[in-house]
Amino acid sequence: MDNTVELEILGLSSNHSQSGSFTLVMGEVEGRRRLPIVIGMFEAQAIAIEIEKIIPNRPMTHDLFKSFSTSFEFTIDYILISDMREGVFYAKIVCQSTGKKIEIDSRPSDAIAIAVRFDAPIYCATKVMSEAGIEFTEEGESKEKMTSKPKAYSTAKAKSESSLKDFSLDKLNQMLDKAIKNEDYERAAKIRDEINKRN
Repeated sequence: MDNTVELEILGLSSNHSQSGSFTLVMGEVEGRRRLPIVIGMFEAQAIAIEIEKIIPNRPMTHDLFKSFSTSFEFTIDYILISDMREGVFYAKIVCQSTGKKIEIDSRPSDAIAIAVRFDAPIYCATKVMSEAGIEFTEEGESKEKMTSKPKAYSTAKAKSESSLKDFSLDKLNQMLDKAIKNEDYERAAKIRDEINKRN
């Protein structure tokens, strides 16, 4: 697809600064950039359950969507993270029915939960990846495993996150490099957002 990059899910971790939310880390299939997206607990659970191939007792909302679309002969072509405005990501579910292509507006978290159920590719507009992607330069890094276990979190880190606006642009760029080296994508996303506010 023109003007897009294909993404894959690299990791899922609890978000310490926002209770009940998670950071979903997407990575370029052919590249080194990462796209961290903050998602809700329900959507994180829906993605993790499907990736781990856990079958719930009763169908979850995204499973219901799959049953519904299969019953009415809809197919999912792909998911597109199409835009980012004021730090909010927007997505589209592109599907087909009887030869007719339809685009459905969606939150990225719901779209990705549906993509994993249909084994559909996930794309991101190059413009969005340029604005929100984080370059990862370390050689030979291994993919993160899906996990919902929280990482260690210090109060010093919490204080530094609340006062990012107090740092100079040069210092923020240094902090961004360090966060990327440590694979701390949640922190890197916050620093990236603060840098983007100033540009």
